[in-house]
Amino acid sequence: MNRCKPMEGFAFVLYNSNMKSATSAPAIRVYNLFGEAGDLPDVVHCETIAARSVLHDWTLAVHRHARLHQVLLIERGSGEATLEGRVVALKPGQIVNVPVGHVHGFRFEPDTQGWVLTIAAEILDEALLASEGLRGALSRSAVVRGTRQIRATMKQIFAEHAARDFGRAHVLRALSAAMIGLVARALTSKSGHNGTGESGLFRRFETLLEQHHLQRWSVADYARALSITPTHLNRITRAATGDTASHLILNRLIREARRNLVYTNLPVSTIAYTLGFEDPAYFSRVYAAATGLSPRAFRARLHGGET
Repeated sequence: MNRCKPMEGFAFVLYNSNMKSATSAPAIRVYNLFGEAGDLPDVVHCETIAARSVLHDWTLAVHRHARLHQVLLIERGSGEATLEGRVVALKPGQIVNVPVGHVHGFRFEPDTQGWVLTIAAEILDEALLASEGLRGALSRSAVVRGTRQIRATMKQIFAEHAARDFGRAHVLRALSAAMIGLVARALTSKSGHNGTGESGLFRRFETLLEQHHLQRWSVADYARALSITPTHLNRITRAATGDTASHLILNRLIREARRNLVYTNLPVSTIAYTLGFEDPAYFSRVYAAATGLSPRAFRARLHGGET
């Protein structure tokens, strides 16, 4: 069993609800909506494009999200998106797919209308089966034409998120799962993506990651199973997600830990052992380095306690 060590270059920053433009910052900012404790059990956030953009003169400087997937739908108005260095014009009826970790920014014309759906990576883990191939389609930044189904589902999510009706969290998860399926369909029909070549290797890596993340495989272990070098594996993961294989491995482990902290009452020590850590204190240090909070502080915040 490989012993997990803290990865270098952590760029995980807790969510700042008053996100400011990063035009004067020397580095790309990283935000994590999951740090917002109030709606944490939903692991879904939905707001209008105007809600955040109007506070920053309709311009959101380039940034990325460590463990969040976003889908934007332009209802009326226009603008442009910067996706991994590419600038793409935005028109009514289009959707923007922003995978976990991808660098992105937006400039909207004033009074542009539409919605932004933010889905935590945990939802993707639960909803996407490796055999179906959706994750590969969703793993690239793109702007494509939306559909009536996507628009209707987005409006449902927005209304459900704003309400506090019984079963809200369950309905949000179901609607979000439907949304990512519809978005993957739109992306696939646009690109003719068939999962061959490098994208096929990435999907195989994802399948192996789901099968072996609790066994604590290293980058070298995954590369060996794919019959490629670790350097080649990193090229594949960077092309698909903008991130290294080691960070994807770590993020999968952190997501599993977070899910246990949110949805079970297991002691932190038990969660650590379940995830293959021999030392619960070491697990806590790794978790804190990745998220900014210790497991106990994270759980306390979730339940409204002091951190």
